[in-house]
Amino acid sequence: MIFASDNWAGAHPAIADNLVAHAQGYVSAYGTSDLDRSVERRLSEIFEREVAVFFVGTGTAANSLALASANRAGGVVFCHREAHVNVDECGAPEFFSHGARLSPVDGEHGKMAAARLKAEIRRFPPEFVHGGQPMAVTLTQATESGSVYSLEEIETLASIAQSHKLPLHMDGARFANALVSLDVTPAEMTWKRGVDLLSFGGTKNGCWCAEALILFDLSKAHEMHFLRKRAAQLFSKSRFIAAQFEAYLAGDLWLELARHANAMARRLAEGISASAESRLAWAPEANEVFVILKRELAARLQQQGAVFYDWPVPHHLAGSLTENEGLYRLVTSFATQAEDVDRFVAAC
Repeated sequence: MIFASDNWAGAHPAIADNLVAHAQGYVSAYGTSDLDRSVERRLSEIFEREVAVFFVGTGTAANSLALASANRAGGVVFCHREAHVNVDECGAPEFFSHGARLSPVDGEHGKMAAARLKAEIRRFPPEFVHGGQPMAVTLTQATESGSVYSLEEIETLASIAQSHKLPLHMDGARFANALVSLDVTPAEMTWKRGVDLLSFGGTKNGCWCAEALILFDLSKAHEMHFLRKRAAQLFSKSRFIAAQFEAYLAGDLWLELARHANAMARRLAEGISASAESRLAWAPEANEVFVILKRELAARLQQQGAVFYDWPVPHHLAGSLTENEGLYRLVTSFATQAEDVDRFVAAC
């Protein structure tokens, strides 16, 4: 009953097998192999336009490089208060941009509220040099709260960013989970809605270690080559990232894995909703389930072998839990088994 994180799951067999298949022989290094180019072309097909693809080793690297590419003197990036870039990346976005700041924006269930974003940007008028200047907006899809921005919500945030000439970045560590939740195409969820840069994650969804930064504006690609190299993210044997993505994208395996993870989350949520001793904090929309449990019950579940994390209570839920209750996060993955979900529910 492992619900700690989709990072705990291993690699899908097809991806592991493809790594072995490409482990033999010699190919050109630093992203110049036929395999690298083939995966780049496949991603352009998936996104229905030519894109620039930069393989990196972690989602933090993808996010940080994306924001570094938008850097301005005194730069300010707008993100949700609970976004991964703000609370879980140890200052990496600020470090790689040489001092840009993150300005948190509130909104329920991990999503920036459009009105709040507008208000936060207004705090940095261009004529006030002392405050710094806006440089980018970043949203997380799916969010750290397991919610998913609708296409309309993405477009609204993009229009706000565009009105201030700010690029819009999407942190897609769980991109596939959000995509199948909305049942739309990658193009519809990104550049057709106004997204400029995408951190395309594979690690949480069955890859071993595969992330990519995708640029929809090809004119920005030249500078990104240098940013990636300087950040020590240009892998010499990049074929091993490409090999993972080749198997991940083949036959839409990536979508199949995300659908399974989301289905397990729905099964978990339905079981918790029927329990007399636990309740959902809010309905899940991807593969993260947030549940309110009595602390004694949580401890008992953990003693029985369930692995999950307690979670900080977000601002909009402050005061809604009793003193003996806690908020907990349960994450499902491509490797989650229905039997484990049912065992957990039965013990609740």
